[in-house]
Amino acid sequence: MSEPVRLTSMAKAAGCAAKLSPKLLDSVLRGLPRQSDANVLVGFETSDDAGVYRISPDLALVQTTDFFTPIVDDPNLFGQIAAANALSDIYAMGGRPISALSLVGFPERGDPATLDQIMRGGLSKMSEAGCFVIGGHSIRDDDLKFGYAVTGLIHPDKIWRNVGARPGDILIFTKPLGTGVIATALKKGRAPQESISAATNSMTRLNRAAAEALSELDANANAQSKSVHAVTDVTGFSLLGHAREMALGNPAAQISPVSFEINYAVIEVLPGAIECAREGNISMGLNNNRDFIGDCVAFAENVPEEYRLLMFDPQTSGGLLAAIAPNAAQAALDSLAKHGVAARQIGRVVEKRAPLIFVT
Repeated sequence: MSEPVRLTSMAKAAGCAAKLSPKLLDSVLRGLPRQSDANVLVGFETSDDAGVYRISPDLALVQTTDFFTPIVDDPNLFGQIAAANALSDIYAMGGRPISALSLVGFPERGDPATLDQIMRGGLSKMSEAGCFVIGGHSIRDDDLKFGYAVTGLIHPDKIWRNVGARPGDILIFTKPLGTGVIATALKKGRAPQESISAATNSMTRLNRAAAEALSELDANANAQSKSVHAVTDVTGFSLLGHAREMALGNPAAQISPVSFEINYAVIEVLPGAIECAREGNISMGLNNNRDFIGDCVAFAENVPEEYRLLMFDPQTSGGLLAAIAPNAAQAALDSLAKHGVAARQIGRVVEKRAPLIFVT
């Protein structure tokens, strides 16, 4: 009997590290014509996590899609991670996922048992989220890919955007960093089992509990007194890349840009991630992120090179980054802890200045 094929050996890049360069994507999106519809509450202009379309005064659809190449070798776990990653965009908007369509690229001569396990893994995670898989689409593809298009529901007045952070806000992050460098090390056969297990546990954990915890803060608040000012999930464009999107604001919505101060020393990292970064397990996605947003970021001299790399590292099924009103920050952390989420306060929002993001 031959040994099973390692899924990560079938991909040039793992997970969200396979995303297009943010520089390329940004240049194309900026040139596209804008569509006009008053019911489009969130489009692609601010690179938000999902789109939102209003269908009634009290109800809107949240829509997203996400698929990628294998980031682990176990097909069932790969399916779970792909599902958790796709669902995360709905949670980052404050929505509730209800249905999904699977997206599959699979080699023509691939083992059907592998595809079976991938889809079973994804289905199990969708079931955990209370989200029903109702169909999908597949193509022949030598590079294995899997993911979902997900639809959720939300009240039009309760949408979280990735813009809206205000000076004085506290930045809270809900998962550790390091999935990218660990996945790159795994692909090279260099990742310790402890690191693989920790990264897998993080990537398969839904952001549902974190979203529910943050929603509790605003459950009885009106639009003027909400404590959650901005939320995004940290995925392929890295912690710093998604922080940049949050800080830039939205001129069309009269949301002014702000700056972020981030304390590297309080950011949780996965076991072995520092060593994986130190040993040079750097993906093309990390280099693309650093090339695109490096001019927006400055580091204090005391920030170690490994942490600088981790903050540009593409994350797969990463945590939520939230800007919380300062008087509600401790309540947010307490609510997250009550829901089993070990979140950390990693920085603060300040008035717009240069650089856009300063890491100390």
